[in-house]
Amino acid sequence: MLAGMISNVLVLCTGNSARSILAEVLINELGGNAFKAFSAGSHPVGQVNPGAIEKLQSEGHSIAGLSSKSWDQFSGADAPMIDIVITVCDNAAGESCPLWNGAPVTVHWGIPDPAADGDFDSAYSRLRARVEALVSLPVAAMTTAERRAALGRIHEQELRGA
Repeated sequence: MLAGMISNVLVLCTGNSARSILAEVLINELGGNAFKAFSAGSHPVGQVNPGAIEKLQSEGHSIAGLSSKSWDQFSGADAPMIDIVITVCDNAAGESCPLWNGAPVTVHWGIPDPAADGDFDSAYSRLRARVEALVSLPVAAMTTAERRAALGRIHEQELRGA
């Protein structure tokens, strides 16, 4: 990856209805011209969770074009090159993923499922803090090893309460 290029980020979760959608919107809106985010699921539920839509709207984010989709759309010859893959739920972290175009750095940022517990405020704030840390990194200028380490530290710092 060359400095000045856009980093494509794929956020994965099993159902692609809440956490991955929240992260996609946050990365796209906070990442400026440095990041382009997509989200997908291994077993998409087919619709964005109404609680996720409500939370995004209440925070002033656009919900235009959001959809629950399969990760199959991001593998194969026609798919965009992916630089970073972030899993946000425990199921997706342990699943066998397709091959992505490019050689993406993969990191796990586990967040409790707001679709199950109803706590969209917590999921949003935790993801926002991680996304703010991500978009502050000079990822285009970092080596693969540096990106992997920095992205892993974002999750570890929250676990330690730092």
